[in-house]
Amino acid sequence: MMNFVLDCSVTMTWFFEDEIDAGSRSLLDRATEGDALAPAIWPGEVANAFLTAERKRRMTHAKVNEDAALLARLPIAIDRETVAADDLITLGRRYALSSYDSSYLELALRLGLPLATRDRRLGAAARAAKVDLA
Repeated sequence: MMNFVLDCSVTMTWFFEDEIDAGSRSLLDRATEGDALAPAIWPGEVANAFLTAERKRRMTHAKVNEDAALLARLPIAIDRETVAADDLITLGRRYALSSYDSSYLELALRLGLPLATRDRRLGAAARAAKVDLA
């Protein structure tokens, strides 16, 4: 059963010792148990974050491949429901979010789930929208 919406900012903390904390470790444990759900945009955002880390030399090519394979083995569910662009635009305007971040908020709102994010703007938007933070 899905218990929280997972965003890319939390996901990437799992792969950097200088970014992971007790809260992120707890969310990783929960994701390992099948509790995490992400919008359809999440895999692309994660791939982009890995590539950016590689280009900035925070990760090696081999480490990116290893960590991406590890992440692919986690039972993180991907929401496949098509969300209308105008819904994302409305949320983006209301909470000053990108359409990408709006997709995480939309999923949390639609399913009544808490949102796991380390993004300050998305966290503030979630609080304003009465979405709990995981």
